[in-house]
Amino acid sequence: MPAQPDQPRLAPADMPRASNGASSGGIDLGGTKIEARLFDAQMQTLDTRRLPTPAEDFTAFVKALAAQVRWLEETSGLGAALPVGIGLPGLIDPESGLGFAANIPITGQNLPAALAEALGRPVPLLNDCQAFALSEALGGAGTGARRVIGLIMGTGIGAGLAQDGRAGYRANGSALEVGHIGLPSHALQELRDRLGVDLALRDCGCGRRGCFETCLSGPGLSWLARQYLGAELEPADLAQRAGDGERAAEVVLQIWAHLAGELLLTLQLAHDPDCIVLGGGLSQIPGVELRLAAALERVRLGSMRAPKIAIAQHGDSSGARGAALHALAQARDI
Repeated sequence: MPAQPDQPRLAPADMPRASNGASSGGIDLGGTKIEARLFDAQMQTLDTRRLPTPAEDFTAFVKALAAQVRWLEETSGLGAALPVGIGLPGLIDPESGLGFAANIPITGQNLPAALAEALGRPVPLLNDCQAFALSEALGGAGTGARRVIGLIMGTGIGAGLAQDGRAGYRANGSALEVGHIGLPSHALQELRDRLGVDLALRDCGCGRRGCFETCLSGPGLSWLARQYLGAELEPADLAQRAGDGERAAEVVLQIWAHLAGELLLTLQLAHDPDCIVLGGGLSQIPGVELRLAAALERVRLGSMRAPKIAIAQHGDSSGARGAALHALAQARDI
């Protein structure tokens, strides 16, 4: 197969700038806070502001979100010329504009239309996992890779895809909803054969049973600890005990990594990325990238080269940063 031509990538020299150095704004929208960040042309944070998220009332929610956009415009000195993007949990249907989310009041509402009416202009919206992947692909742990998956392992499990420096197309405006792929039966059988661990399938918040998220998320890892240790430990405490040489705690992490290796293999088989960047609370487990790289190596298919496994570089700013980069890309296309 012939090599694919390189795609144009966003470069700092291409980004619009104001006299104060402002280049773009990004908003990281969550269930408890709406965080706005103003970035310079090198994507360094110039200023930031947080507002609480109105979690119940859609009208109040749009008003608060619009206020953050206006704050970015005014602080930058660029006004409505400032590219601003928003990263949010859940999805916005690209055709209907209708949203769906668990912890912000957009389900059944047309957020793009409401926000455009409040601001007098449209604002690019992006799933937060997609924003995370884009941020790490451009100037983060995935720099230089053509296809980057950002895998967030925290309260839930989700992933985003960036291809050639752009957020990967998603027909439903969603993330890679990999947390809701079912655990493979052969992996559970191997746990029984190797470690004598017989894991029951758990109900997932999505309404299905036996999803990866039920074992690989932060609450899932705590549940694994309860099954094996008889105590539901926080992931940080479990990692500390394993680091101190407690064999039983180490076995729990081995169970978790064994299942995570299967998820990483699924991502590789489906998307063949150059790099998988880890984010979320579980990415802070010491040496987790080495543990997961080894888990993927054990299940690697044939001679396929494993993708690089890395820890996110931009931490808490990645959501807003990725949303800002997406807005810049959209501005260039206009």
